[in-house]
Parts: sequence; C-alpha cells; structure tokens
Amino acid sequence: MTSVQGLVLTILLVLVVLLITTKIKPALLFVGALLICYLGGLIEVPELMNNFANESLLTLVLLMMISGALEKTRLISLISHCFSKGSYSQVILKLSISTAFLSSFMNNTAVVASLISAVKRNHQHAPSKLLIPLSYAAICGGTLTLVGTSTNLIVNSFVVEKGLPSLGFFEFSLVGLAGLAVGVLVLLIFSRLLPERQDKNSDQASYFLEAKVKTGSPLIGSSVSENNLRNLQQLYLAEIVRQGEKICPVSPGEIIRENDRLLFCGDVNSVGILQDFQGLDLFAEHQLNGQNLVEVIVSPSASITGKTLKECHFRENFDAVVVAIRRGHTPLEGGLGKVELREGDTLLLAPGKTFEQSKNLTRNFVVISGVDASTRLNSSRSCGVILGFLTVVLLAVFNLVPLFKGLLVLLVVSLFIGALSWHEVRRRFPLEIWAIVGAALSLAHLMTSSGLADILGRFLQLQLNGFGVMGAFIAIYLVTLLLTELITNNAAAALAFPIAYSLALAYDVSIMPFIMAVIFGSSASFISPYGYQTNLMVYSAGDYEFKDYLKIGIPMSILYSAVVLFTIPQLFPF
Repeated sequence: MTSVQGLVLTILLVLVVLLITTKIKPALLFVGALLICYLGGLIEVPELMNNFANESLLTLVLLMMISGALEKTRLISLISHCFSKGSYSQVILKLSISTAFLSSFMNNTAVVASLISAVKRNHQHAPSKLLIPLSYAAICGGTLTLVGTSTNLIVNSFVVEKGLPSLGFFEFSLVGLAGLAVGVLVLLIFSRLLPERQDKNSDQASYFLEAKVKTGSPLIGSSVSENNLRNLQQLYLAEIVRQGEKICPVSPGEIIRENDRLLFCGDVNSVGILQDFQGLDLFAEHQLNGQNLVEVIVSPSASITGKTLKECHFRENFDAVVVAIRRGHTPLEGGLGKVELREGDTLLLAPGKTFEQSKNLTRNFVVISGVDASTRLNSSRSCGVILGFLTVVLLAVFNLVPLFKGLLVLLVVSLFIGALSWHEVRRRFPLEIWAIVGAALSLAHLMTSSGLADILGRFLQLQLNGFGVMGAFIAIYLVTLLLTELITNNAAAALAFPIAYSLALAYDVSIMPFIMAVIFGSSASFISPYGYQTNLMVYSAGDYEFKDYLKIGIPMSILYSAVVLFTIPQLFPF
C-alpha cells in the first residue's frame, strides 16, 4: 500500500469512526474530510466542482424542491383519506401501499413529512401504532424507481461515472416489489407489537378557525362523530353557529346541516387539516392557494384594534387574509368575522404578493414571522403540478427528455404559476444533502483513482476465499446494510460502491448484481432510528424509544434482506 493509499484509508476510517461515535453533523464531517484531502493535494478544484455539479446530484436537489409543490396539492389529501378508516390491519395495509406508491415517484423523505400530520389525525389508532410502519413503507417504496430515494440517484451517478449505461427508471422495480410485498406482510404481523402512546401535546386549543358547510357537502346529514370531526389530533370542534344560534358545547351526536359554521381550535397545521375535508369551506378559502403562512402580533398602537376584519378592510390594507386568530388561552366565539381585534392577538395570515411592501405593517404588528406550514393549492393548480410531474417522469422513462431538464422546466413553471415561491425554494434547498453527497462522490472517486478500492476489493475477496461470487455478493450487501445503520444511507452507498465495483471486476462477473446490492443494502435501514432520515422523522413524532424499532425492525430487516438477496441474482445473473 502506497503512502497516498494509506492516507486516504486513514481519512476514511477516521470519518467513519466520527460518524458513529459523535453527534457532529455528517455534512460537517464529510466536508472536513474533503478539505483535508484538498489541502493534502489529493484532489484538485476542477474535480471537486465536477462532483458537486454531478447531474444525478442536481436532479436530487431539483426533486426535493419540486416536492414542495407536490406536498401542497390535493393528492396528499386524497391519499391520507384512503387510510383514515378501517380496522388496524386495514389501515396498515392501505397506509403501506399508498405510502409506497407515493414514495416511488416523490422523494420518500418528503412523503413522510407530508403524511405525518395525516397519520396523527387518525382518530381510531394511536400515532405510535402507525408512524414506524409509515417510515418503513416509505423506505420500501423508495426502491421501486430511480427517483424514489436519494441513494438510487447517487449510485446511478457512480454507474455513469464508470462509463456504464445509466440505470433505467424501473430497472430495479421487480426486486423492489418483492421487498415491498414481504415488508407489508411483516408490518401486518409485527406492527401490533408497537406501543400505544397518545400525543402528549396539550396545547391544542390555540388558534381559532372557522369553516362553513357547503351546499351538497358529504358531511350533511351525518353526526360530528360519523364525520370524524371529533377527537382530531391538535384540532377541536368548539362551537357550531346555525342560523345565528350557537351550539356549544358540541355533542358527538350533533347532526351537521347545510350552511353550518363550524368553529375550531387548533395549531397552525389545522389550516391544512380543514382544507382536506370535502365539503368544508375554510374562512377566506377562495384567497388560499398554496401560500406559506405568516404569524403577526397586533401592536398596542395598531389602528385595527377594536375593529373586526371587515371593518378595518384587512385584505385591502395589508394584501393578506386572516385564516386564524389566537388570543392566548382565551376561547373566542361567534366566528372570525365578528371578532374584534385586540392588542396582543396573534393572527395567522395567508399573504399576497405585495404583503411585505404594505406601508402599515410596522405600525400595526410588532412581530412578523413565517411558520412551517402552508395552505393547499386550489384544484386547477394541484392538477397542473401533478400532471406536470407525471409528464416529466414519462418523458424521462421513454428517454425523450432527460429527467434533470424536465424537472428544471417544471421548477420554473411552478414558480411562474405561484405553486412555489422563491422563499420556499431557498428554504427547501437541501444544503446538507448536497454537501454530503458532493463530498462523498469526491471521496469515492479518490478511493478509485488512488487504487484503494482495488486493494479493499482484493482483501475482501481473499477473506471470502471459498465462498465464491455469491459469498462476495452477500458480503457487500451486508457491509452496505451495516454502514447504513451506523452512518446514514447516502454515506453508506458512496463508501460501498467503489468496493462493490472492484469486487465484480476481481471475480470477472457482471457488475449489476453488486450495484443492486449497494442500492438495496443502503435503503434497508429498519433497526435503528438514526440510519435513515424517515426513521428519525417519526422518532419524536411517535414518542418512540429505541426498543420500539427493534421489535419490528429486526424481523423486517431479516426477511426483507432474505427476499432481496434471493431475488437480485434471479433477475440480474452474475
């Protein structure tokens, strides 16, 4: 081993140890390792720029930004409605299939982020019984297509770099479907072992919201309980106003009638929750179209105090509509349009294009801040975004337009029609993923160019002497799986691919089974909450403990891996 190879190996070993043993952000560790390589003369600027501008990496970045528009469409609402009713087994089955379907075309991290609130609203089953299955289904679904998860695109960038043909959009779908089938079976059997913990959030009655029952609404004629308007997570039906008379408190058996005004208390996400109900017209609904919401606090010197929203001509003066009001823990009543504003009131606004240029902002409001919530796009824009995305995917599948170009055009169109804003694009830019993947690509290229990958491949081949190519194939899968559980999926794929490639060359066999081993091994993180981002996202949302992942993750990992290891050689012979 040369001094350069020894230095590269030392840097990689230190990187892996730090990733496992410290809480330093992986992005900082990867960029730090790359900086050491650059200062040591191991890599040059042009090569660095080429890796960070890799087309597959930029495609991943575009996908994650476009997902912001997809999250605001009515598609998520329709999907979440599918698994809102039924027995526990039925909900698990519908949740798993619908989540996997979404994750195969949208980035699975974005899918889980969009569906967490819908799962927590399920009034029949505790969130802790559903959120880990949500994450696992998203992981399985992500392996169905090229764009389902970031690791697929990362591995594809390595494949292209080696001069091999790019992976097809559905090239590994059959293996993914086999893994998904056994994954759903495991979830149906073992998810009952998950604990039943209710949401501990007690600050539910914060914002005051209003919605009107529209003519022809499917809610009409059914009770509050039958319409699932009772016991919603972080949303409480406080009052009904019917023909000028108030019904308070509202009993579960109260029948909903046409033109009823329903007054709710809830958090900022309640806006999206109410927009998901068919036949409900949220207050100021016609002015809501995908905007990011803004919170403002009414100033003591505000000219709007003592007036209702109509009396102060709120929309005309500020180019914004009020969708909710909060007055500490004081319950409000009578409808949003009748509330007289007071100093200290917090208003949840859907801003227009000129909101920030309004001259009266600083006089009337003391605090202005964005919140991590947005309204739904209207039906026409929702259809436009969904059809645009499907068109981009189909053009890429039939090799008519590269995926990167199609997504770039779709991003520009989304900005033009207002489905996304520049603020959202800046906020959603995945800087950490871009840094990790760009650095990992550089380090992986350095492993290959220095000859270290060949040395590690021959060493692994020597250790597996007697087990043959099948033993090497299983070994690279297990190594990738172990790295995924310890240091995250993207890093595992980047470090394992050069070794897998060298192993295939050493055995003089097809590279495809080894590529698939890396792809599926880096997406098979079921045992640890820290190995995959979706697992970490549901960790606190479901109030889980580490042992909860072990109950369902161990059988999931064993059976999923067994099916994948059996299926890959059948479809991609050595």
